[in-house]
Amino acid sequence: MTKKWTGLCLLAALLIGCATTVTNITSTSQPRNDNNQYLIEFQWDTSEQSVIPDSIQPYVVTGFDTYEMRPVLRMTNRWETYVPVPADKNVVIYSFKVDYETRAFGKPVKRSKTSQEYKLYIK
Repeated sequence: MTKKWTGLCLLAALLIGCATTVTNITSTSQPRNDNNQYLIEFQWDTSEQSVIPDSIQPYVVTGFDTYEMRPVLRMTNRWETYVPVPADKNVVIYSFKVDYETRAFGKPVKRSKTSQEYKLYIK
């Protein structure tokens, strides 16, 4: 019984210690511009040491559309992309999806994390 309890405690400590957060750093509103492209940015922080850094590939998801993000220059944990918003729309609802790999007993394992939904208002 003690071995099971110790194993559960170790597993819980491992899961709590491996926090991964996706932080939206996009402003909630942007002025309307002529090209109808709006910058969306996020920050990825993880304490999970098994993440393979070169495997991280984030996307912005709006409805059924997905936009690949690119790393921000001179930053190791921030990505950005421009998302088109039609001229007749004043708001876009989006979320972030991050595909990545972790090391598990010498083999890469594919993982994915999806953020909550956010709104960008166009003025």
